[in-house]
Amino acid sequence: MTATTALLGSLLEPTTLAGLPLSSRFAMAPMTRFRSPGGVPTPEVAAYYRRRAEHGIGLIITEGVLVDHPSAGHETTVPRLTAGPAEQGWRSVTEQVHAAGGRIAAQLWHLGSAREPVDGIAAWTPSGVPGDTHPITLAEADVLLAAYADAAAVAVRAGFDALEIHAAHGYLLDEFLWPHTNRRTDRFGGSPAARAAFPAEVISAVRAAIPADLPLIVRFSQFKERDYAARIADSPAELAVILNAFATAGADVLHASQRDFAAPAFAGSPRNLAGWAKHLTGLPSITVGSVGLTRGFLGSATQRELVDRLDAGEFDLVALGRVLLGNPEWVTHAAAGRLDLIRDYRKSDEDRYF
Repeated sequence: MTATTALLGSLLEPTTLAGLPLSSRFAMAPMTRFRSPGGVPTPEVAAYYRRRAEHGIGLIITEGVLVDHPSAGHETTVPRLTAGPAEQGWRSVTEQVHAAGGRIAAQLWHLGSAREPVDGIAAWTPSGVPGDTHPITLAEADVLLAAYADAAAVAVRAGFDALEIHAAHGYLLDEFLWPHTNRRTDRFGGSPAARAAFPAEVISAVRAAIPADLPLIVRFSQFKERDYAARIADSPAELAVILNAFATAGADVLHASQRDFAAPAFAGSPRNLAGWAKHLTGLPSITVGSVGLTRGFLGSATQRELVDRLDAGEFDLVALGRVLLGNPEWVTHAAAGRLDLIRDYRKSDEDRYF
């Protein structure tokens, strides 16, 4: 056993997440890659995900996959979850990941205000914020619920082991949660419970469209891609209202996205966002945020802190993100103590695809 293996400790051990057996406690965080022309994953996409599964990632969470509605997104190389070629492409991806001994979840995504206004379709948002976007009516909300449910059904047919709903980072469902972008006066706006109501209805619709034993993950965050200081909850009590609405609607796992996993979520406690999610709801949680971006992380006090907090039950899985772009074998090399084979994350890695 190498010193690094000893430090990684329980991260390398098999575990079970909401009934799903995993080979390790490492997850791959979702990262948009723009490699699916016409929304259809290619054999290159299948090989990309398989390679990560071959090297110690217990659960792969795909890049955001657009639900089938014109308002969901404008990018032509972002994958979709639709019947036909896209479903067949994803079937190839899941088969390759399973052949490598991995498990894979599809992340359902709607861009909200981040969708560019093309083809005469403006971005759909909760309240028309920013001002060049379309405020969603109650009838249109029902249309979106059906789109999420339809995408979930396609994902099941394509062989995914779990689903994740993207409700983070300032995209559509997170825009309902954030008071700055949700100024509605109907049942979907106002209090934390009302702001959580539409995302909870999405969770419920997806839950009803998939097998009862298929894990359903919900990703949430405080920060937004364009506002790092933003918050959906100013206190644990407010966060409890939101997350317990998710749990009641059918969420099995909470994936708490923060920029630095070690940062406390609220003053007065060292507990991070994933720790609060688990503490407030009793659901298993996934933590993520700047894990392993440099070789110096391995063997550091920060790495030891990560394992100690995992062992203490603060969270259940640890997601690796950007470091896996240039290091698909990161877990294998880290476990073997081969720091010489690990490269520090570089922005240019986002253009690599192997």
